[in-house]
Amino acid sequence: MEILIFIVVIVALIVVHEFGHFVAAKLSGMRVDEFGLGYPPRAAVIRKIGETVYTLNWLPFGGFVKIYGEDGGEGNPRAFSARPRTLQAFVLVAGVAMNLLFAYVLIVGALVSGTPRALSADEIARAHSTELAVANVLPGSPAARAGLLPGDSIMSAKDAVGEWHAADPGSFTTFIAGSGGAPVELAVKRGADERVVTATPTTNVVANNPSRYALGVEVATIGVMPLSALSALAQGAAFTWYATALTATGLMHFFYSIFTLQADLSQVTGPIGIAGAVGSASAAGLGDLFSIMAIISINLAIINLIPIPALDGGRLLFVLIEGAIRRPIKPSVARAVNAAGFAFLILLMFVVSVHDIFRIVG
Repeated sequence: MEILIFIVVIVALIVVHEFGHFVAAKLSGMRVDEFGLGYPPRAAVIRKIGETVYTLNWLPFGGFVKIYGEDGGEGNPRAFSARPRTLQAFVLVAGVAMNLLFAYVLIVGALVSGTPRALSADEIARAHSTELAVANVLPGSPAARAGLLPGDSIMSAKDAVGEWHAADPGSFTTFIAGSGGAPVELAVKRGADERVVTATPTTNVVANNPSRYALGVEVATIGVMPLSALSALAQGAAFTWYATALTATGLMHFFYSIFTLQADLSQVTGPIGIAGAVGSASAAGLGDLFSIMAIISINLAIINLIPIPALDGGRLLFVLIEGAIRRPIKPSVARAVNAAGFAFLILLMFVVSVHDIFRIVG
């Protein structure tokens, strides 16, 4: 079932990307010969509308759009290569734009349907599936010595006098402060594992209140709280922008590390790891599935903008070069460079997939 859901997700994201190219090509007056679901060989012709054939193909891993004259050499004024370079660039960027728009729609859907997120104080009482999550651990603090890490969830706390079972930071802080320096047992969840750790609160941990007993841990309430459609539209835009900027920065550092031979591929997830993440998200609920789909869609958009031959960014670079030199790049040169870029991407995917396998079996 995980594999089936993963295929559906990937097909949806790729088809959305290709639909962006399709719409932009139509708006630019280019001749679109085919829009296909899946990859050839062709299984059936769904319908022909005007000059465009809509097809269903046997390899169910995405989709494609065939724009007349993409490879150059055609004299038809409606060929891709014959249209102004501004329109060629518009068509190339449209796929990326559609993926970002789709990510925004998915994030809005996740917020409306409900997905785990940090909650404000007035949302905690109305939310469900709440947990107290560790946001930060002060180095050298009692929490650090006990082994607490950012991302852990504190499920309960117990000392010699009483117990704490809640999800709001205020009551947890009060409970720890009231321990008087006695050891506290914390029930902690880390991923799928649960453990009990013992930490001893001390004073001189909180700078603005040195006399208060504390663990040196910053906590926040995480829970599911659906938003109204209006709030989701506003917050979805902010989340999409933040996620896009974060993804772009991360990918920029990653590809820089590749070319400087300093890449840590163990921190990168390939198709196998993504399939597992999609399966886990789908089991957790619709909001989680929408969220992971949005992240993948943003990654697909940014990766396609990288100026590597065989990607939209590489083709966009060709268009810019042709505009600068005022003549088309020879088709033989373009094909050779695209083949090299494609080989690089296949090699990178293979290496990352091997790391995924070792991570699973290890």
